[in-house]
This record gives sequence, structure tokens and C-alpha cells, in this order.
Amino acid sequence: MPGGLVALLDDIAAMAKLSAASLDDVAGAAGRAGAKAAGVVIDDTAVTPTYVTGLSPARELPIIWKIAKGSLRNKLLFLLPAALVLSALAPWAITPILMLGGAYLSFEGAEKIIAALTGGHHGDAAATISDPKELEDRQVAGAVRTDLILSGEIMAIALGELGGETLLNQAIALAVVAVAITAGVYGVVALIVKMDDIGLHLAERPATRALGRGLVAAMPRVLAALSVIGTAAMLWVGGGIILHGLEAFGLDTLPHALHDAAHHVAARLGALGGVAGWLITAAASALIGLALGAAIVGLLHLVPRKH
Repeated sequence: MPGGLVALLDDIAAMAKLSAASLDDVAGAAGRAGAKAAGVVIDDTAVTPTYVTGLSPARELPIIWKIAKGSLRNKLLFLLPAALVLSALAPWAITPILMLGGAYLSFEGAEKIIAALTGGHHGDAAATISDPKELEDRQVAGAVRTDLILSGEIMAIALGELGGETLLNQAIALAVVAVAITAGVYGVVALIVKMDDIGLHLAERPATRALGRGLVAAMPRVLAALSVIGTAAMLWVGGGIILHGLEAFGLDTLPHALHDAAHHVAARLGALGGVAGWLITAAASALIGLALGAAIVGLLHLVPRKH
């Protein structure tokens, strides 16, 4: 009996060590995947505030919460299972699906720019809505739809870092990345859109009055800048997805030329080379996204008007 108890305790200790090692593997995998996917986070953070601009201040945080829940639902209920199934059964389908998402982002960004240049309004349909609830639902739906594309890119990048893991560890790591990135993105978005309220609160106190007034005065410029950054983000992420897809299909002349140009500039600028290389890649991706998006806008809006 004592021998059996000792053997049982040994088995329990071995299982505990195995579980701890598995948890370490998951934590490490989630960390690697999250770090790789973090490059898309700035795009998501820049795009989202544009969907609450102009709405009632009292509804800003509830709207952000709705978008955050929609984002988490996108990641956990749709994208995570789809990523695992596609990775196991049809890995060839991941790239075309991502390229469709990139085309959609390019279309959204290009349409905003074309509307601004031609005096049209991308949000005309929203502006005609008089019911606050209907307008709020429309904005939330638009934000969640755009988030689906950005989240798809995040999950795909993260999945690419988990190739050597078991299916269970992949699922857990992707879930950890989904929750952490969603919390981080929408926490920052909530802080951005409520910064003017924080400024007003600080302005009521003599010790922080100047800081508070500065925040209040700066927020319209910050939100305007975020609108521009959000549009640019749609284009450079969309164009970047297209470039990666072309490379994956062996159509690598343009991606390689871009990579070589960025590498050449980076090598000549020393400490600033990394930043310069990234800027060249981002700008070229944005131009490709703009060209593709403008073509889609033309097909969807100009061709039907001729009939």
C-alpha cells in the first residue's frame, strides 16, 4: 500500500511537471505570436475612434464596449476556429481569404480619400439617420466589420508563429492573444475618446488647470489626426496583405523590388535605417492599396451609373 501511494504521488508529480511545461509552452507561444501580431494593433487603434466621433459623449464608452465585444466575438467564435480548421485541412485557402480582406480594407480607405477629394461624403447615409439608436447600431456594425478584417490579419500572423505547437496549444495561445490584444486596443481607444473629459476634470483643479486645458484644446487635432492615420492604416495594411499574398503565390517581382529598395535605403542610413525602411514599405503598401481600392470603387460606383 505505501508503495502504491508513493507511485501515485510520483505520477501526480510527473503530471504536474508536464502541465507546467505545457503552460510554459503556451505562454511562450502566445508571447511570440502576440509580438508578431502587434504591428497591426496600431492600425486597429487608429481606425476605431473614427466610429464614435460626432456621437453623444455619454454613449462613447458604451459604444466602445459594444465594439470591443464584437471584436472579441470575431476573434474567438469565428476567426480562431476558422484559422485552426483551415490550418489543418486547407492551409492553401488562408492566403486568398486574407487577400480578400486586404482588398476590402483598400476599398474602404480609397473610398474615404476619393470622397474627401471630390466633395462627397463617405458617411452620407449615416448623416441622414435621425434615430440615435439606429445611427449607433450602424456605427458599431461598421466598426465590427472593419475589425473583422484587422482581427483576421492579427490571428493569421499569430498562427504563423505557432506552427510547431500542438492543436490545443495553438488554440489556447490564439485565445490568449485575442483577449490581450482586444483589451489593449479598446482600452487605449477608450482613453483616447475620453481624453477631453479627463482634461475638463483636470482643468477644474488649480494645480492641473493648464494641463487640463491643453488636453481639451489638443483633442480635436488628435481626433482629426487619428482619422487620417486610420485611413492610411486601412491602405497600408490592405496593400501589405496583397503584397504578402502575391509573394506567397510566387508573383514576387513587386514584393522583392520593394523589399530590396527598403533594405538598400536602410543600409545607408545607419541607426535610422530601420525606421526609414519601414516607412518606405508602409508608403509603397499604401500606394498599392490606394490603387487597388480606387479600382474597386470605380467598379462598384462608376460602372453602374452608366446603365
